[in-house]
Amino acid sequence: MKRPIQILLVDDHTLFRESVVRLLEVEPDLQVVGHCATVTEARQLLAGHEPDVILLDYDLGSEAGTELMSDLKMRGELAKVLFVTAGMRQSIVSQMLRSGVSGILLKHSPPSQLLDAVRRVAAGELYLDRKVAALIDLHHHSDIDANSIERSFTGRQREVLRGILDGLTNKEIAVRLGVSETAVKAVIQELFRKTQVRTRSQLVRIAFENGALN
Repeated sequence: MKRPIQILLVDDHTLFRESVVRLLEVEPDLQVVGHCATVTEARQLLAGHEPDVILLDYDLGSEAGTELMSDLKMRGELAKVLFVTAGMRQSIVSQMLRSGVSGILLKHSPPSQLLDAVRRVAAGELYLDRKVAALIDLHHHSDIDANSIERSFTGRQREVLRGILDGLTNKEIAVRLGVSETAVKAVIQELFRKTQVRTRSQLVRIAFENGALN
């Protein structure tokens, strides 16, 4: 039997945290291995657990979830991070994507969307709440190098990349572009080869760093 997706939840709002734990625990393919309110407590839990997905609030009162992100990077942790937040400024969203976060979901999203996001992130996909994706305008990032890898992307590859950034599934991208889902999967593999990455989140980070959607 396949091991359930191991989840660590970090959020300083007790009622929200406990509600999410109850939601996750009734799903047979999901398992909460720990939940806490602070970065310090999260570090302690990570010493004894190796979660697949960390559900992390951006605003932890006197702390920021990005502090834990820095720790994970330094320690080489393999856990994928899904930010579950009340909201983020555009500049923070861009920063998070560059740092390698696997997803951003707004707290007022329906429970089914949270479950979908967890499963997709665990599978190596990038998940962006569409309201978050709408904040991103890649045409106005002055810190992106104009001499980028974008010149090697075809028009179709750029369209698929835009769909990934918008948080669409392969099927949804196919419907948007009027092509088959198989064709979309083939384009994604081409993008992986060109950028030398293996996951959607890595692909988006490369796109941001190189201005691939300018």
